[in-house]
Amino acid sequence: MRLRGLFAALAGVLFIAAASDPAERLPDPAQEARAREIFQDVRCLVCQNESIDDSEAELAKDLRRIVREQVAAGKSDAEIKRFLTDRYGEFVLMTPAFNAWNIALWVGPFVVVVLGLILLAIRLRGRAVAETELSVEEAERLKKLSDTETP
Repeated sequence: MRLRGLFAALAGVLFIAAASDPAERLPDPAQEARAREIFQDVRCLVCQNESIDDSEAELAKDLRRIVREQVAAGKSDAEIKRFLTDRYGEFVLMTPAFNAWNIALWVGPFVVVVLGLILLAIRLRGRAVAETELSVEEAERLKKLSDTETP
């Protein structure tokens, strides 16, 4: 039991060590912490479902290097993100900005759900109207049909 705990702790340390090469880190811990925060919001363009902080792809390593260089140069977070979006497009950000170009991405799902609910209400309302009682002629015809089919 203790051996499993020791193995799990050792594996955790190895994974953390593999995730960030000490040679790549910035010497100033505050700058490194800021760079790592930016890493969380930048998408790996190879993996597409991971941030560059989680990815081991070569492009992710290059993007981490670029971000660290810009942090060391004293650029703000907004300037760094603007540089990345100018170079790679807005897809590079994990959370895209709310602007006129991508408003359909933010509002579209809600519009589809509302339209679906409206169509459902119309269909159910139409069904309720269609389920009226039979007229006298229809009732007599149904009675004749059911009498002829009964043995």
